[in-house]
Parts: sequence; structure tokens; C-alpha cells
Amino acid sequence: MSQSMTRRGLLAGATTGFFMTGLPAWAESAEFQEQTIPTPRRTIGPNDKIRMGLIGAGGSKGGFRQGLGDMRGIGSKAGVEVVAVCDVDLTHLEEAANVFGGAAKGIAKYVDFRYLLDRQDIDAVVIGTPDHWHAIVASMAMKAGKDVYCEKPMTLKLAEGKELVKIARKQNTVFQTGSQQRSDARFRLACELVRNGRLGKLKKVVAHLPGGREQGPFEVQPVPEDLLYDMWQGPAPERPYVKDRVHGNFRYWFEYSGGMMTDWGAHHLDISQWGLGRDGDGPVKVSAKATVPKEDPTLCSYTTAVNFEVTYTYADGVELIASSQGENGVHFYGENGSWIFVSRGRIGASDEKLITEPLPANAKRLYVSNNHHQNFVDCIRSRQRPICDVEIGHRSVSVCHLGNICIRLGGGELLWNPKKEEFVGGEKMKEANALRSYRYRGGWTL
Repeated sequence: MSQSMTRRGLLAGATTGFFMTGLPAWAESAEFQEQTIPTPRRTIGPNDKIRMGLIGAGGSKGGFRQGLGDMRGIGSKAGVEVVAVCDVDLTHLEEAANVFGGAAKGIAKYVDFRYLLDRQDIDAVVIGTPDHWHAIVASMAMKAGKDVYCEKPMTLKLAEGKELVKIARKQNTVFQTGSQQRSDARFRLACELVRNGRLGKLKKVVAHLPGGREQGPFEVQPVPEDLLYDMWQGPAPERPYVKDRVHGNFRYWFEYSGGMMTDWGAHHLDISQWGLGRDGDGPVKVSAKATVPKEDPTLCSYTTAVNFEVTYTYADGVELIASSQGENGVHFYGENGSWIFVSRGRIGASDEKLITEPLPANAKRLYVSNNHHQNFVDCIRSRQRPICDVEIGHRSVSVCHLGNICIRLGGGELLWNPKKEEFVGGEKMKEANALRSYRYRGGWTL
């Protein structure tokens, strides 16, 4: 990407100002963290075991262990028991089963998730599959009466999220999206400060994401004996096997993911929407400039964007920019050059007082969760909606998908109706709306 793709002043103030790794004392007080969330009926008693199944474990040889990591976190909570694991990589399957005690603990192993979902004694599942499987597995899990912890990004396509919200509401599912930054006190504080006008009128938000990769074509290889590759592909288009297509590298292929726009965008654009107060909404316009890989007729090269700058405009005129340049994190820009920056390691501001001065007693407080996995477990018992409920997960990743659709159509400008969740007007409207979904292979459906 050329330097001109970065707006003038995008990183202004990033190297000067006040930063801290923890929180100011006022933000850590119990009084400040009080929350009021309605508590619907409880379905699992306080002394009942929550029995869990893992679908999509990941493993050490692929370097991608998110599903296993989530289940280790959830399975360590009081009153939770892991009883079954599922993976189409037999080595990963065996590794995961052993982590939770293997045969000695009676851990069941499956290569087809549908058999796991058929078990009436499993209350909830963790979905750690590649992204193209998320919606189908989540849909079937909810219809089978399971609560769901689904890794981000929640969906591969826009239409999938809209459908998952409908199913979750009909089934009264506790659905936690794995956008765990919502359970990080620094991100919550940054959003509370912005939502309560600490920066005055909000002018702009910049989400700094990593760039992608341009690699390939890769050599077609025999499918490893321990990988059920046809099942791994599932609803995605059939493609020749290359090792750089599966496990951790799946995120660089549009057949299975959305590159860094969905991988890190599902985190930082989620926080951006939280700070903007747009959890049930979205932008009305999107434009994009990007460097994309050269078209490969062999279908054996990475396909997602390498570098990008996507600009989203909301109905009130505020802009959100997703940029593959700058320090990983989210910048909120307000009046008179003021700003607040937050990342996983620190929170900072143009002026120390923006953070250290307490908010007033009547300030708007956001949902408090200090542990994403514990929040899911607590909500299974209470039937509350978790901090990153299915609709929040859908709306946040929708922003990512809008950016990718604009990139795939060559950039320019697209108009979006966030209420109807469709593109409106413009010469690319029909093409853009067609990219909201895709035809599943092999008879799979939601």
C-alpha cells in the first residue's frame, strides 16, 4: 500500500500523550462497576454441572489453538465439565481429548459434530472451527438446544449473522461471541469515557489492524492421512489441498475467512462500534482502497487483502476507519485535538486528565465482564445475555464484511441500510447484495 493511502494526520499524537497499562483507581472501584441487567428465568440450577462439548479444537502442529484455549478457559470454571471433543484432524482430536483427561475421564471423541450435538446430556458447546463452519455449526447447535460460545468472527457472510440472531432468539440461546476484548477493563473504560463525552463531540475512530499476506501459488499436495479434508472444506467450494489452506492459514482465503479485516477487525471494529454506541446499528456508507493479491487461475494463492484503508460513515457523520497501518489498537478522536487510544496492553490519551478524572455518578455505565469465559458460564445459569451476545457479534462482524465486499468490488463507495441490512443505490448495488451470502456445497444449510 502506498503512503498516500494513509490520511494526513492519521497517527498524529500516537507517540505523545499519557499512557498507562492499568486503570485509574476510580475506574476499579466496585461502585463504578455496578451494572443492572435484567435476569430472565434460570434453566440450570446453581449446583448442576454444565456439561460441555468442543467442536474444532485446533492443535500444536497448525499453530492455531483457539478452540482448545477457549475450552480450557471455560472448562476450568467451577461447575463445568468437559465431556466431548470433535475435530476433523485426528491428531488435533487426540491432543484435545488428552488435555481434558482422555479415556480415563471418559472424554468422547468425534470427527462429525452432528453426533456430538445429538447427545442430550451436553448443555453447551464451544465452536473453534475455521470461520466458514461457524454459522452452520452454531445454527445446528442452537436447534439442538445447546448454548453456544462461538469464536470470532461469528460468520463468513452477512446473511448468516442475521439468521443466527433469529434462531438464537427463538431458541432462547445463551450465545457468547469470542470477541474477548469486551471483557477487558481497559477497552470498557475507553468506551465509557467516549460514550460519556470525555472527548467532546466525537469526530473520528481509527481501528489499526495488521496487514495481510500475499503468498502463493502453493504446491498441491496429497491430503495428510490424519485430516478429513472433505469434511474440513464442508460448505466451502471444493479446492485442491495445499497445507497453507488449512489450520491457522485459513484466514487468508475468502473461501474460509476474510483476512485481517475479519480476524482482527472482529476485535477492533467491535470495540469501535461499542464506543460509538452502535451495537444494534451500522454505517450508512462504506468506501475502500486496498492492495489485493494478483488473481491466481490455479486457485492456490492467498486471496484476502494485503493492505487496506476502509472508511465507514455513520448517519451522524462520524467516520470509522479500518487501516492496516499504525499501532495495533483503537484511536478515538474528539474535539480540539483530543484523543483516547486503547489496545490490549495499554490505554492512553492526549491529556492525562481524560483518563484519571472520574466520571460523574450519573455517567452511562457499560456491561461489566472481567472474564469472557466466566461471563458465558454465569449467563448459562442465569439466562442473561452475555456481554458479546449474538446480535452484537453479528453487527460487529457486519462492519468487517461490508469492508471486504467493498474491497472485492474494487473499492469506491457503497451505500448501506443498516436497518434492512442491504445495499441501496449505486451501480454496484446488485453485485454487493449478492456477496452477502453464498451457495453452500454438499447440501449444508442453516
